[in-house]
Amino acid sequence: MTETPAVAEAIETVEPGTVLSHLHPEGSFDLADHPVPTGREEIWRFTPLKRLRGLHTDADLTAGSVSTSADAPTGARVEQIPADSPLRGSSGYVPTDRIAARTWDAATSTYAVTIPAETVLDAPVIVTVTGSGIEGAAASHVVVTAERHSKATVVFLFEGSATLSDIAEIVVGDGAQLTVVSIDDWADDAVHVGHRHAKVGRDATFKHVDVSFGGDLVRHDSTAEYAGPGGSVEMLGLYFADEGQHIEHRLFVDHTAPKTKSHVVYKGALQGKGAHTVWIGNVLIRKVAEGIETYEENRNLVLTDGCQADSVPNLEIETGEIEGAGHASATGRFDDEQLFYLRSRGIEESEARRLVVHGFFNDLIRQIDVPQIQEKLIATVETELAKNALKAF
Repeated sequence: MTETPAVAEAIETVEPGTVLSHLHPEGSFDLADHPVPTGREEIWRFTPLKRLRGLHTDADLTAGSVSTSADAPTGARVEQIPADSPLRGSSGYVPTDRIAARTWDAATSTYAVTIPAETVLDAPVIVTVTGSGIEGAAASHVVVTAERHSKATVVFLFEGSATLSDIAEIVVGDGAQLTVVSIDDWADDAVHVGHRHAKVGRDATFKHVDVSFGGDLVRHDSTAEYAGPGGSVEMLGLYFADEGQHIEHRLFVDHTAPKTKSHVVYKGALQGKGAHTVWIGNVLIRKVAEGIETYEENRNLVLTDGCQADSVPNLEIETGEIEGAGHASATGRFDDEQLFYLRSRGIEESEARRLVVHGFFNDLIRQIDVPQIQEKLIATVETELAKNALKAF
């Protein structure tokens, strides 16, 4: 595609780090620009601050114990990088909250995953992050770079017990195809606050899959912007909250270039007293982003009494010259028609409910396109259902 002078000029007017959204804060690397949250702020009003173990105030982010290991196929590079590496910040990421700013300054584990130009990986890069205890907090920072016309999948597995705040910068070069899968399979006592930011190049394709099953409190901020026209972003999410668990996903797609696309689908299930999920979706379509397409969707399935699912989709549109934009949100119990259909064929009620839950998640699980991860997630859904056995119905 050849840029017209008008398009080129329009792209250049979008300054890096400048955010015009009413719902997404302006970024800053200066910690003084991020006061300690009180819970009354828009971006913190759903989060139980007392359960953050001081990540948002003054907890020592070098006191925790978290180890990282990687299994990378031939062609990919996984390496430690110094805190002053030019790779840090290469996505254009600027911290938009106090935890992110603290993490940027304090990260003791800084590393990079790089897929060189024209490289097509025949297996995923798998990075395993393991926590050995919740005493003390840890901070880490990873930069994932898929250079031009490369194709790869990178999987992050979080396990064990930890109090962790991390930043993941993702750079998708022109014409590259990158899938990043993040799976929180923590122990029940873990706290994880994650920040993910992707910059998607011209005609590049980026898929982000965010799965949250474990942990006491999990809060993820996932954002994306475009470095040129023709880029495509797909964000998929699955989460399953049990008794007392808080899982919060906040998404922001910033259409900073014309002829770009974004598609967001998150699905969650809740069971047990005090289970709480939060999904905040926001798409900003700037004046320069003519001819874009976007859609965001969130579905929540409530399995027992005593749960709460908050779902807030948003669209901010600054130009009418778009191909399409929309959003949908729904929270409810089982579909009675589905249950009746299965019961009428002799399937026991408990088994029918189990099948409905699997069907609810499976269409997203199949889109991950990493067989071993798909199998793991299907088994995890089964384990989550077994915790409660749906006895409350």
